[in-house]
Amino acid sequence: MPATYSAKWRFAQWLELKWWKNYLSGKDKDQYLIWKKNYWHRFLATINLPMEVSPQACLLDAGCGPAGIFTIFPNNRVTALDPLLLQYEQHLPHFNPQFYPNVLFIAQPIETFAALNSYDIVFCLNAINHVAHIETALNRLVEALKPGGYLVISIDAHKYALLQKIFRMFPADALHPHQFTLQAYQNMLLQNGLSLCSTTCLKRELIFDYWVLVAQKP
Repeated sequence: MPATYSAKWRFAQWLELKWWKNYLSGKDKDQYLIWKKNYWHRFLATINLPMEVSPQACLLDAGCGPAGIFTIFPNNRVTALDPLLLQYEQHLPHFNPQFYPNVLFIAQPIETFAALNSYDIVFCLNAINHVAHIETALNRLVEALKPGGYLVISIDAHKYALLQKIFRMFPADALHPHQFTLQAYQNMLLQNGLSLCSTTCLKRELIFDYWVLVAQKP
């Protein structure tokens, strides 16, 4: 990784791979993928995306993980981006790029991604708070969008400002290098020139709530 990627981020990436290996250990590959695809279909039905995802739509799944939303679009042109893709392929039988012939897999961080195409929808699901440089990553995602295209981001957002400060001071959540409130994430999208279309809470927890933000590029 480039020198600009901090030890904190590298450690978070190591933890991410370890988490997936532990989580998928003992899970039947076929049953897990069926469950995960059903999850993504329910997700899409819930988030108030203003456009239907037609087979003609060009899609980006940024920070896709081993079983991202790319798994449910077999008829679309899809790019799936994640710095750990090679490790997933090596260590996780649940991820095999050959299962998805329509998907272009790119093993690199969002911050270094230079899109060759522009996308109708960019998904960044439970990933933006894993990146090393969040401002650069958001810039890359916005640049990848077509005019009129949609950015769909899901995040765990802090509910309480005091706990946010504590989590920033002490690495209690090392998997997530960035700790922000919902308002902060919304402001980041607005500062990148996007307009917010919808904000949907999918899950409420003690410290974090899980939100999906849909924003449109002018």
